[in-house]
Amino acid sequence: MATIYEFGPFRLETDAGTLFRDAEPLALGGRAVSLLRLLLEQAGKPVAKDALMEAAWPGLAVEESNLTVQIAALRRTFADFEGGSGWIETLPRRGYRYVGPPAAALFDGSRQTLLPSAPSDKPSIAVLPFSNLSGDPAQDYFSDGVTEDVITELSRFRSLFVVARHSSFVYRARSSDIREVGRQLGVRYVVEGSARRIEKRVRVTVQLLDAASGFSLWTERYDRELEDIFAIQDEIVGRIVSALPGRVEDAGREIARGKQTSNITAYDLVLLGNERWRQLTVTSMDDARGCFTRAVGLDPAYARAHANIAWTIVCAAFLESPAAPSLDDARHEIEIALDLDENDAWSHGVFAQLLFLQNRDQEAETHFKRALALNPNDADVAAAFANILVYWGHWRDALAWIRSAKRLNPFPPNIYHWYHALALYSARDYEQAIKVLREARSSDRWSHALLAACYAQTDRPSEADVEVRAFIRERGLELSERGEALPVNTLELARTRAARYRDPVDRDHFLDGLRKAGLSDGRADVA
Repeated sequence: MATIYEFGPFRLETDAGTLFRDAEPLALGGRAVSLLRLLLEQAGKPVAKDALMEAAWPGLAVEESNLTVQIAALRRTFADFEGGSGWIETLPRRGYRYVGPPAAALFDGSRQTLLPSAPSDKPSIAVLPFSNLSGDPAQDYFSDGVTEDVITELSRFRSLFVVARHSSFVYRARSSDIREVGRQLGVRYVVEGSARRIEKRVRVTVQLLDAASGFSLWTERYDRELEDIFAIQDEIVGRIVSALPGRVEDAGREIARGKQTSNITAYDLVLLGNERWRQLTVTSMDDARGCFTRAVGLDPAYARAHANIAWTIVCAAFLESPAAPSLDDARHEIEIALDLDENDAWSHGVFAQLLFLQNRDQEAETHFKRALALNPNDADVAAAFANILVYWGHWRDALAWIRSAKRLNPFPPNIYHWYHALALYSARDYEQAIKVLREARSSDRWSHALLAACYAQTDRPSEADVEVRAFIRERGLELSERGEALPVNTLELARTRAARYRDPVDRDHFLDGLRKAGLSDGRADVA
């Protein structure tokens, strides 16, 4: 059974590889967690350097300085607590010893339930899509990529509330009053800018605005070589954080940027691939995977490219593409990505969803927790976690997470409404589920199915019939494109989705609504 250690205000879940302070997960690297686990197991006793290095870097020959760096990270984590910086004692030329508060060892069943943080008075900020001033619309992906990278890096600051990309990009090519943008997105600060790429040079202009007054707090222009784009992004993030009132203490902190590539062509291919996969079609996933694969060919150590290859395979599996590559291929790529950069929140989020598809739920939960600890502002990971929690039978927690995701992403993609409604269906709150589904800008086949089930559960047969026919029609077209025939038992159209529920009671509840709506053992009339 997995061991959990509680000491002072901290809690280490060894199976999840996550350290909590009270109920909040902390962004601590996997190697530091491995060291802490061994020190707690041997609390009060000396632990040799060799033993510690083997725990954190099994089978690898590494410099002792790497151990020093990880111990320093642990001490910084504890330093905010009185006397915490002295909890790990250095034994000169020998090793280290844990001498902090007594560590109580617990076992499974007492694991920390991870819930989103309550809304707070954190400085709130949105980054609007940078304008493309190159004169070539085909370069939109580059200015979008710069914007997204700035959003991602700002999101790593736990002390900030950062609006998700999808909601910020609602304002693309729109001239909006900053005060109105702030009101609509629920933020106090707004960043806007432009990017112009000409051959091997790039010019980026950016300003930070107070959304309450519309006044500029900081403006800067960067005119550099294209290969300096990552340094520009880091400088922008640092200057924004230091300009926010009360955030000066964060300005000098080293930004935990994901490990980037030195190959600009590889970076370009990843930006192009990102533009493709967001179309969320089987064809676009294939195109995106091609871009990411070419990026890896140019730079095999580019962690994000490996992670994105895995992501396109995971998406294809969720889209039920018959031509989707093997999930084992995705696992190979995501493991490479995490070997290259174990602190990348995006990679942990991808791995979590892959592990769910492979029915490895405890490991999936571990990586969801890790992703959300590393980037608490990632609305997409929060929403995906909500979806998976429904299939695990934890609809109450799912509702908390999808509401948190919608706060971060106030103009959410349609898939968020599906996740939300699915949790409400499990809660038997059918009327609210209908209301949420009707908020979507368009309905896909599964939205029609869930609406049909909700209407049937509330004794509205005529509305259920309209939706179930739409589901059968669209699902039938999907099968036809694959060369598959419509099954005689139309309930089979929903079996693959129902199979995601781990509890047979939840699975039967999902199918029961569809059965009441009209899916049956006979061939349906779809005319």
